[in-house]
Amino acid sequence: MAVRVQREDFDMGAEVRRLTAGRVDVGAVATFTGLCRGVTGSTTIGAMTLETYEAMALAELGRIEAEARGRWPLQDVLIVHRYGRMEPGDNIVLVVTLSEHREAAFAAAEFLMDFLKTRAPFWKFEEAGGEGAWVAAKEADDAAATRWQAAEDGPARS
Repeated sequence: MAVRVQREDFDMGAEVRRLTAGRVDVGAVATFTGLCRGVTGSTTIGAMTLETYEAMALAELGRIEAEARGRWPLQDVLIVHRYGRMEPGDNIVLVVTLSEHREAAFAAAEFLMDFLKTRAPFWKFEEAGGEGAWVAAKEADDAAATRWQAAEDGPARS
């Protein structure tokens, strides 16, 4: 399965080894691992809880993954997104793209993360200083995703 939504932690190295085992058609592996931060600006974060509707998340991640496969020549893709309570330093998300060449692997990984941030149904609740608050969507994330709409094979170039 190319996409997973889970409470459990993941091991990036083990996931990459599993994807590349016995493969001789892969010339590039791009990975991105998102971690729970302990500091946001001047705020110290004690923990973060990600909530999701798992079936909806899997469906949307599948659509995003299929779109990346349609844009770039990829041998394989893996998206793992966690939900539940996480503390600073914990893994949150893993994106792995395999391609014959680095350009496609890098571009696809960046595309996937930009769209995960804006289209995947996850809601973030941060705990700081004994209080908690839901985190609003960021305009910068929307702008990052918008740039991909201008070109079929990558971000808009200016």
